[in-house]
Amino acid sequence: MNNERPPRRPVDNDDNTNQDTRKSGEPLLRIQSLCKSFGDTRAVDGVDLSLPRGSVFGLLGPNGAGKTTIVRMLATLLRPDSGRITVGGHDTATEPEAVRRSIGLSGQFASVDEKLTGAENLYLVGRLYGMSRRTARSRAAEMLGRFRLTEAADRRAQHYSGGMRRRLDLAGALLARPELVVLDEPTTGLDPRSRMDTWEIIGELVAEGATVLLTTQYLEEADRLAGRIAVLSAGRIVERGTPDQLKARTGGQRLDVTVPSEELEVTAGILGALAQSTPAVDPVNRRVEVAVPHGRSAMTEALRRFAEAGIEPLDMALRRATLDDVFLALTEEPSPEPDRAGELTP
Repeated sequence: MNNERPPRRPVDNDDNTNQDTRKSGEPLLRIQSLCKSFGDTRAVDGVDLSLPRGSVFGLLGPNGAGKTTIVRMLATLLRPDSGRITVGGHDTATEPEAVRRSIGLSGQFASVDEKLTGAENLYLVGRLYGMSRRTARSRAAEMLGRFRLTEAADRRAQHYSGGMRRRLDLAGALLARPELVVLDEPTTGLDPRSRMDTWEIIGELVAEGATVLLTTQYLEEADRLAGRIAVLSAGRIVERGTPDQLKARTGGQRLDVTVPSEELEVTAGILGALAQSTPAVDPVNRRVEVAVPHGRSAMTEALRRFAEAGIEPLDMALRRATLDDVFLALTEEPSPEPDRAGELTP
């Protein structure tokens, strides 16, 4: 390891933030008209995004929507068919080395060397970033402490739990203090406790003013961590805004009514006419649900119409829309998205 030659442009300091590329008011990340196809599959279809410094942006979508393909192009692992990506003013096509120095990437699966200890893994990352031996050791020790891995520093990564590997991977992504932190589905495959630990770490980054691009299919994760969200479906962004804005646009509130089975059809007709939209009918649970723009007045009017029709609901509730509602309303069943080897995955 110690005989390896460092990259041509070493970073032998504690602040690898490319200060000279910073421009006040300019987005740190800009994606313009991005397209990528694999054979007949259009994985990314005209995506536009801009990410200001100090913000957390969530890219939300089902498997195969194009999230990982966008991340791979951002990380200079794939070339776009058309369009442009810049990070801190550096173009991924013409300045890939500068882009790589500007980002820290944590992928869907923890990328650690199982034969090395936790400390050795982070030391190696530091050396690959061009740090001196002393700086790499110092930063590795600092990050091990931050991610609560000090006691396991000299243990081989193959003996780490899934949550510990994820923390080690995140530590590596942040070791060089990158301008942009890219988290591609960071809690995939983690148990609930490890997922909550990861959320806590990301929350700390957010509190410190980090700039984060988060891709996820977990709705609660996007709602909790991201200030703004774009919903990706079949390679295209179909909606964007704050979590509250997305919920309001999809229908600010939901009216749920449970009635006897023989009254389901009439109830659905009343609620559909009231909301001027097609309600969802669950015959198993004898429930009808519909989005309503004005919750309280809609409930009052629904009760009046039920009384006129001789319907007495078994249960009736008004709830706020969730990102689940946004997700289901805006996304469609995606086409398979090529994996890292270029093969299609279901």
